[in-house]
Amino acid sequence: MIDPAEKERLERLEARIEALKKAEAAEPGKRHQDEHYSQAQLAWRMVIELVAGLGIGFGIGYAVDLWLGTLPIFLVLFILLGFAAGVRVMMRSAAEIQRQQVAEQAAKDDKRD
Repeated sequence: MIDPAEKERLERLEARIEALKKAEAAEPGKRHQDEHYSQAQLAWRMVIELVAGLGIGFGIGYAVDLWLGTLPIFLVLFILLGFAAGVRVMMRSAAEIQRQQVAEQAAKDDKRD
């Protein structure tokens, strides 16, 4: 048999859980897990952009070197250019994400006021 004090404590706990569930459902915001996945997607996007720049630079440099018969010169040059292009695209993506986060934060701040 359950002690009446324990039963009352359990009922209060269930009421608090229900209130938190309702509050979470009423506030359509990002959950922590969703935010974690979006950060991981952002990181992979940046890695892919950098690797794509390097790969394209390697391909162009290798093709030009084969065509001209000067194997390492253009390969190194275009790999460096591809790296620079990849970093530039990464920085542009980071700025875009930062603008989105600032806009979301401003919208949250306006909603609170």
